Amino acid sequence: MEQVTAAPGHFPSLPLYACLVSATLFRLRQVGAFVRLGRPLFLGGGFVLYGLGAAIADQAGACAGGAIDWRRFVWGQIAITATQLMTHYCNDYCDYEADRANATPTRWSGGSRVLPAGELPRAVALAAALALLLVAVGATAYLVARAGAAPGAAALLAGAIVLSWEYSAPPLRLHSTGWGELDVALVVSFLTPLIGFHLQAGRLAALPVLAVLPLCCLQFAMLLAIEFPDAAGDAATGKRTLVVRFGADRAARFYQIALVAAYALLMLAVAAGLPPLAALCALAPSPIAAWQFARMQRGAYRDPASWESLAFWSVALLIATAAAELAGFVIVR
Repeated sequence: MEQVTAAPGHFPSLPLYACLVSATLFRLRQVGAFVRLGRPLFLGGGFVLYGLGAAIADQAGACAGGAIDWRRFVWGQIAITATQLMTHYCNDYCDYEADRANATPTRWSGGSRVLPAGELPRAVALAAALALLLVAVGATAYLVARAGAAPGAAALLAGAIVLSWEYSAPPLRLHSTGWGELDVALVVSFLTPLIGFHLQAGRLAALPVLAVLPLCCLQFAMLLAIEFPDAAGDAATGKRTLVVRFGADRAARFYQIALVAAYALLMLAVAAGLPPLAALCALAPSPIAAWQFARMQRGAYRDPASWESLAFWSVALLIATAAAELAGFVIVR
């Protein structure tokens, strides 16, 4: 029987084709793992909170040029997003042992699970974090050198970068000292909107502070909700979060206090000059807060089956409140 051979330039043999497909799929899986390592689901808050700061500057007529400077806005967002991503990659690298010891992760806690699963070498996370650190610093330098941003905005960005890095990285490792929750609330819900405001106004003012203090309380509550599933693994590896330090019962009370404080501060902010419409919009998601408060009262934080939901709705409450407040400032303009 005559042997059939493939002519030059024809389709490769089946074994070679299978090897090419396998190599391509492997690379695609690596790319997907790298993206998941950065936990892109958490990036939305950075866009909303940064946009809130810019919207407050626009509503208050504080923009230096009379309107939003979109070049500064875009470069500021690049700096903020790079800092966020840097934190995610750095956190997964530094928390490798704690994540490995975590037997009860959720989609919102326990890291990305990429490194403990062996999908990528641990060094990839560190390299990505360092590269993103350079992007954040470079964007900050561009804002001052080429986009006309005031030095104060650069100082705020530098503070956010340092505090973000030191959340999980040595020498401070703030998340293991009892200061991590405050650090995140300060960077994400306080500094991020203030940076958005300062880049447009060229200065700070009381109005953005009034607007973001309730959000800081919601951010603090959100972090506690995320820490409940991680407590056993964190304790086993020396990661001393507030849930580990004080126990789940007291942490649940802290969660409830943070919710009450958020809405008390919102009312005080109106008395101090926050536009009532912005505050009214911020109140729109408050039924979620009431429901979460009641769930904590019933002890849902002790039930592993509730951990995913508690974390999700805590994240949703923060983002929905910030987005509603942003909408309020846009409308009142």
